[in-house]
Amino acid sequence: MELVRISANESEKLWNMQKEAFAELLERYRDYETNPAAEPLSRIDDRLAQPFTYWYFIRVDGEDAGAVRIVDMSDGSRKRISPIFVSPEYQGRGLAQQAILAAEKLHGSDNWALETILEEPGNCYLYEKMGYHRTGRTEKVNESLTLVFYEKN
Repeated sequence: MELVRISANESEKLWNMQKEAFAELLERYRDYETNPAAEPLSRIDDRLAQPFTYWYFIRVDGEDAGAVRIVDMSDGSRKRISPIFVSPEYQGRGLAQQAILAAEKLHGSDNWALETILEEPGNCYLYEKMGYHRTGRTEKVNESLTLVFYEKN
């Protein structure tokens, strides 16, 4: 597994992969405000143009298996993972964990933040296993979805 920086001309590929990866969660929680599957392509383009955003494909054996976006202001503030996803056919192989470790190697292993869906115990388990701890902050998005916030020092 390796992280490969995504260029602006790959935005449509990234967008399609993101929609596929988050479609099941969009269907389950009907969260059209924050779910990445509901984002327009223009939002991907805008993020790719941000100087503090680093998008990487999660590449396995030459195939793009997912992606991760790192927000790194390089000013001492917390770096953020938002979002990370692995395409359905590549899930269950530990790729998200490997991608987080690779991102921490590239951007520094401390001072991170992220949020995930409280109702998805597998997501919470992954981040806690990776050393992230709950901040105590949650945000109710709708009647079935709550975001839970994590940090890693």
